[in-house]
Amino acid sequence: MGTSYPDRTNARGVWKLSDITKNKITDGTYPNAGIGHRGLTFGGSEPSEVNKIEFITISTTGNATDFGDLSRTEGNFGGFGNFTRGFAGGGEPATNILEYIHFATTGNASDFGDLTVARAGNKGLANEIRGLMAGGEDPSMSNVIDFVTIATLGNATDFGNLTSARSMLADGVSTSTRGIFAGGIAPGESNVIEFVEIDSAGNAVDFGDLTQARGQGYGATSSTSRGVFMGGDQPDSATNIIDSIEIGSLGNATDFGNLTQARTRSAGGGNNTRGFCSGGESDPNVYNIIDFVTIASAGDATDFGDLSGSRRLHTSASNGHGGLIENFPRAPELYSPTGRPLSSGLEIGQLGVNAGGDGDINVISFVTIDTTGNAQDFGDLSAAQSYAMGAGSSSTRGIFGSAANDSDYITFATKGNSAFFGNLSADRAQGDALSNDTRMVFCGGNSNKDVLDYVTIATIGNAADFGDLNYESRLIGSTANNTRGIVTGGLSEPNTMLNHISYITIGSTGNAQDFGDLTLARNRPYGSGSSTRGVFMGGYGGSPLAGQNVIDYITIGSTGNATDFGDLTVARYGGQNTSNNIRQINMGGSDPALNTIDYVTIASTGNAADFGDMLNAVGHGAATSNGHGGLS
Repeated sequence: MGTSYPDRTNARGVWKLSDITKNKITDGTYPNAGIGHRGLTFGGSEPSEVNKIEFITISTTGNATDFGDLSRTEGNFGGFGNFTRGFAGGGEPATNILEYIHFATTGNASDFGDLTVARAGNKGLANEIRGLMAGGEDPSMSNVIDFVTIATLGNATDFGNLTSARSMLADGVSTSTRGIFAGGIAPGESNVIEFVEIDSAGNAVDFGDLTQARGQGYGATSSTSRGVFMGGDQPDSATNIIDSIEIGSLGNATDFGNLTQARTRSAGGGNNTRGFCSGGESDPNVYNIIDFVTIASAGDATDFGDLSGSRRLHTSASNGHGGLIENFPRAPELYSPTGRPLSSGLEIGQLGVNAGGDGDINVISFVTIDTTGNAQDFGDLSAAQSYAMGAGSSSTRGIFGSAANDSDYITFATKGNSAFFGNLSADRAQGDALSNDTRMVFCGGNSNKDVLDYVTIATIGNAADFGDLNYESRLIGSTANNTRGIVTGGLSEPNTMLNHISYITIGSTGNAQDFGDLTLARNRPYGSGSSTRGVFMGGYGGSPLAGQNVIDYITIGSTGNATDFGDLTVARYGGQNTSNNIRQINMGGSDPALNTIDYVTIASTGNAADFGDMLNAVGHGAATSNGHGGLS
């Protein structure tokens, strides 16, 4: 990866030393800055409880070194960490104590506050801002999830509940947005994997299953995309199984490899590259061994070194796991030459993302809207699809409706696969969607042609009823500014092309109202626009019926008929549209399938110009961006 920071070898113009220093210290994008390599183990029993804190340097190999002490001798508890602080909380006998250390120093732990419930057998995870504790027993099984804000001191707050009460899960794994809890005792061994959105609050949601049910506490870690679970206890025996999952998607775990020794009641952690599993037991033995794996490549674990003594029921934390993406080197295509992140939102966000399309493909690709050039790979949808229910986005999250009744989401700042968001209120395809920064509305479709439903973009969950379109249609187009959504054209039964334009007020609910007419009745006039103007490109209509090169525009804040804008470079229908509020792009299309990307300047009129090419010749996907006209 190229450098994404200013230095004397690559800076353009005049740079002040203070700019370079600030970027290195504050922005966290200097080479190797923030890539945490310290892993900690807290407490445990050998076989009596100890208060030891030890550390390893994850990127090397070697034995653990003394760090300091907990305030108490403790075992059977949970831990987590961000880039600066590591935590240990709960423990046996059941307690609500939560303590912390600073990774950059060594020394004894200090009191942070109290968990909401005294318990043992709880497990933790974190991103840079929040730490979560889940499950446990006191003495009955608990489904409690609570959280703290890591940068402050204070007591934990209720977050929600696990899908089932249980204790002694695997150590939690996370990305910057999603946390995963797996397995445990409930009271028998469990194979459940479930997830939460860390920066919101709410109950956990089913993710899939482990390859085998197991509990009694075991090691786990993650990169920014993959979670790894190491060891555990099956009925009457410890195991050496290592499973992995792709955190951004949903599905069952797959086999990764084996630990060097079957064991349970171990602890795990890692950085974005390497995971470790320390200690544990396999009756009657208690181990001091530390194993490691390379997260990106499946395979058996390798010897790392030893703890200072045999230990079980301890916990761990690290300052470089996959939940801490803020501190990893930034992808150059998403960030400025200074390494400071490009802001997202109206007229600023430049990432245009397209997903799915003809032939039921699962490809997600992206372009940088304010430049020209070919699309690049972003990741994959959770399922291949075409004729989807459109896309919408806030400045940080994009959502794609599927051709069934569900939806996926991506996080713009991190390329990778999409993940399940929720279900639509009705099963349908061939509709479209629009959004502002808060709310996304799904419109029309082939079996529920007048249905409008909506989701709150920041909160994962199912769509709720919004109202009805004032006409029944599928294969429509849409756009929005921050207050008003526009729905255009389409196809009604038996085979009538429509020129209707309707509008809704996104922040309320209710039925659509008449706005005016398109210049040409057609279906698939997919659109986007700025905060003032909606632009609709191509479509299928005319006489004889064919793909069209027409571009229409409207002023969103008024009502009235559309006006001619200009022509596409190639007549087509089913092209995916999005914008950065200044420039609008039309990606792909059909009649026949094309890989063409066109663009126009929204505030002017005129013919489209060539932008570049898609990864594939494809139409009928869905597109959105982190800078479209709905993002005030």
